[in-house]
Amino acid sequence: MSKKSFLEFEQPIAELEGKIEELRYVQNESAVDISAEIEQLSKKSQQLTKDIYSDLTPWQVTKIARHIERPYTLDYVSEIFTHFVEMHGDRHFADDLSIVGGLARFNGTPCMVIGQQKGRDTNERKLRNFGMSKPEGYRKALRLMKTAEKFKLPVFTFVDTPGAYPGIDAEERCQSEAIGRNIFEMAQLEVPIVTTIIGEGGSGGALAISVADQVLMLQYAIYSVISPEGCASILWKTSDMAKEAADALGITAHRLKALGLVDKIVTEPVGGAHRDLKQMSAFLKRGLVDAYRQVSDLKVKELLDRRYERLQSYGRFTDTKASAK
Repeated sequence: MSKKSFLEFEQPIAELEGKIEELRYVQNESAVDISAEIEQLSKKSQQLTKDIYSDLTPWQVTKIARHIERPYTLDYVSEIFTHFVEMHGDRHFADDLSIVGGLARFNGTPCMVIGQQKGRDTNERKLRNFGMSKPEGYRKALRLMKTAEKFKLPVFTFVDTPGAYPGIDAEERCQSEAIGRNIFEMAQLEVPIVTTIIGEGGSGGALAISVADQVLMLQYAIYSVISPEGCASILWKTSDMAKEAADALGITAHRLKALGLVDKIVTEPVGGAHRDLKQMSAFLKRGLVDAYRQVSDLKVKELLDRRYERLQSYGRFTDTKASAK
């Protein structure tokens, strides 16, 4: 396996993988053929991974969604799209590198691609502000969407953020207005929009680029109004209750699909998207092709009416007064 970092609940897998690596080293350094033993342990590791991943808690899914090796927007762009040309700046203040975007081709069709990028190492994470966008990031995204609308190009967005940046400077430049403006404008954008939740879909920071005609969600991604830690800090006054908050929030793909907030769940390779980028990209591309096909031929009025009805359908409730009658 290509995976290098193991999560706490994956330690049994890590131990097996360690033994496999030791055997491979012995085989390479000696004339002894132990390929049969290596193959047997590899199959055992694969099965163990399937067993562990078949019964994950919402908190464990959260850990996977945040995995340090999980593919980010630019990883999928390089695998799924061609002729990508990145565009920079919001034409007002600065270029927020936590959001990337630009023109590309999807199966030969010109399009606009926009997504959040966290960064791999410490320096890049700092440069991209850990995927937490400031107002200029959302305004850049909106500028690109408006450009797509002008040239009648479909928009593909990729969501992966813990949330919008909560700093004083972001508030001074009207963070909430920038997010609200994006939601308002996306609701009436006259081109198809397909959104994919690829990692964390946190709060308004995610909503600002996820008002769409089709919403896909990776199997081990999360999508929520607030992070489990943030929810726990509010309800229990301590982030130590994050695990319980994750259970209560209903942040997993299958839960959100049942509620009608997500249209399609994209299956991940055994052990998560970070195990096999090529395979994950193939699965995602197939999902994007299907999602785009469903909206690509709709006339503008039909597209907007459908999007409005979709937004109005969010949420479920029970009228207790009507039930009492």
